[in-house]
Amino acid sequence: MIIKKILSFAASIINLFIFLIILTFNSNAQENNISYFSNDEGVLSIMYHRFNEFKYPSTNISMDIFKKHVKLILDANLTFYHPKDFENEFDIPKKEKKILLTVDDAFQSFYDNAWPYLKKNQIPFVLFVSTEPVGNNGYMNWDQIKEVEQSEFGFIGHHSHSHEYLIDKSEEVFLNDIKSSNLIFKEKLGYIPALFSYPFGEYSGFMKNYISRNFKIAFGQHSGIIDINKNKFELPRFPINEKYGEIKRFKSIINYYPLEYKNLEPEEKKLSKENNPPKFKVKFFDDQKNIENINCYSNEGDKWMKSKIKLVKKELTIEFREPFLPRRGRINCSLNDNGKWRWFGTQFIIR
Repeated sequence: MIIKKILSFAASIINLFIFLIILTFNSNAQENNISYFSNDEGVLSIMYHRFNEFKYPSTNISMDIFKKHVKLILDANLTFYHPKDFENEFDIPKKEKKILLTVDDAFQSFYDNAWPYLKKNQIPFVLFVSTEPVGNNGYMNWDQIKEVEQSEFGFIGHHSHSHEYLIDKSEEVFLNDIKSSNLIFKEKLGYIPALFSYPFGEYSGFMKNYISRNFKIAFGQHSGIIDINKNKFELPRFPINEKYGEIKRFKSIINYYPLEYKNLEPEEKKLSKENNPPKFKVKFFDDQKNIENINCYSNEGDKWMKSKIKLVKKELTIEFREPFLPRRGRINCSLNDNGKWRWFGTQFIIR
């Protein structure tokens, strides 16, 4: 009888182990959005922070320029994508390119300047909120956030609690930060937002893994256009500010299309001395035409230069000149596909 109980218990443990392996496999498959060439026209996500706060040029945009951005989008017959539709329709290839508008940090200048304009024109957007600074000088308060959230086109996203450089903190500090924010969101809004934005666009493999198990979608701050094959938990956005919001550049950005790929390595975006420079490899789909036209630029050694690439059987590798310097290493690749410019970017965090 004792032996039977032991065997039964052992069988239960084995079954549980098999179940966890299957669950992990399915989770990873879903996270990586496996994977076929879709001809997805893509979703271009653009990111703003402050509006008419001219003493912060690296995160500010003037309202005059912002309105011109909106006009350029509408004149190009592009549609602003409602965040809820973006979430629900992520796995469906887009027949027409769409624009996803995002705003990080919930600064008071957004509420005072951009919110009335967006409300008047009913333009959908995501407002990513860090819970700790809410109500502080320069930030929106909860009544204002609820006003946005209760509209039909304002969507609240999760942006951590402290908005610190969480990638530099211990795993325990990161987890506690997210859990603290979750409690406040549930108290103030009645729910935890499903969309997440990494503070400063920085994340490690551990952070991404945790976010992938607790949120539906997550965004970084590396450039690129979203398609159904992009990893749902490290989606690209084009950061827009006074320098990078210049009209000529913005016209170029909204004309970019996705460059789809099967997978990109390394998965870990946090680099140390041991893995810097990284072994960078991208596997493209066989159906992607004109891949021989691809060019990449990277900033190893803190110098932007054309990358030394090697392309063999739809697989691209880069031979870096030297290690990346702190704090961020970036790679941007573009492809002229019969007059349609395709783009993707990658960001590494250097310790």
